[in-house]
Amino acid sequence: MSDAPALYSAVAMQLTARAVDHLTDADARASMLEHIASIETRIRASSIFIAQYGGDPVKLAVLPEYLFTSYPGRISLPDFAAKACWDADGREYEALGAIAQRLGMFIAGNAYERDAHFPHFYFQTSFVVAPSGDVVLRYRRLMSMFAPSPHDVWDAYLDHYGAEAVFPVADTEIGRIAAIASEEILYPEIARVLAMRGAEIFAHSSSEIGSPLTTPKDIAKQARAFENAAYVVSANTAGIEGGGLPKFCADGGSRVVDYRGKIMTQSLSGETLTAFATIDIDALRKARRTPAMINSLARQRPSLFAEAYALSAKEFHTANGMMKDGMPAVPDRDYFKRAQEAVIVRLDAAGLI
Repeated sequence: MSDAPALYSAVAMQLTARAVDHLTDADARASMLEHIASIETRIRASSIFIAQYGGDPVKLAVLPEYLFTSYPGRISLPDFAAKACWDADGREYEALGAIAQRLGMFIAGNAYERDAHFPHFYFQTSFVVAPSGDVVLRYRRLMSMFAPSPHDVWDAYLDHYGAEAVFPVADTEIGRIAAIASEEILYPEIARVLAMRGAEIFAHSSSEIGSPLTTPKDIAKQARAFENAAYVVSANTAGIEGGGLPKFCADGGSRVVDYRGKIMTQSLSGETLTAFATIDIDALRKARRTPAMINSLARQRPSLFAEAYALSAKEFHTANGMMKDGMPAVPDRDYFKRAQEAVIVRLDAAGLI
């Protein structure tokens, strides 16, 4: 475990996503690289503003979900993989790494990623790039309605990467960072497992409805922070350009939530830097080490629930749904709906819904 860092600021950069599914493959690749280059000035200027405003130096910038591509829509998995997905050693990560080096900060974000072990597949991936320029965390989204999950090719995925890669936590000089992708904030198990592995900061890249009403995700961000005594730095998009939906369907509400579940700062709509706050890892660690009724992480008893989960698991989504004859098999787009319908049938038959 790293020593507690000095106080610093984290900022949830609320930026506009750009769809690329309507572009040629070459134009899509050029659009992504141009978009990556454009964020450097905005993060740099935001950091200067935050310092002038009286904030601590910015050491972590979190970008919204699928900022550089938007979502795949109805395009097939192989076509979207070729058009818009990044390689682990590709030019997109190289460009982001160079920006992180020049800015001297950690940059967390989210993209769709190809994997040489799974041709024609892609995984939605949340990442953290260090000031060294290296990708120090790569988390593949586990719960998704319309994209493959490692769980869909579970046996092959574990053969290649092992169980330790499924819930990664990066031990860095600014604290232990983990990633939660978009609506996964609604699943307490994901945040809990990451916290049990030491995560102190959840970088949450999202593209979600902005509303003056409290949304389920809004509630979940505070709950995940309190339950796990962890910061949540949640960056939402400022709309999506080039997609079929109205531009500002997914806009606003980026925020930083502290380890007590308190909203420290929150943005309204549009492109903005206003969701920034001081991160105090030393105070978080002190709270985690203090016996108290509100220390729900230390009071947790995971062994109580392990057997209950195991007994019910067969009724829900099972592993290897995209494996055929021991090999990964790329599904059609309607697979995702059929898989959920099958779960509902099983739950109904078991009298659980």
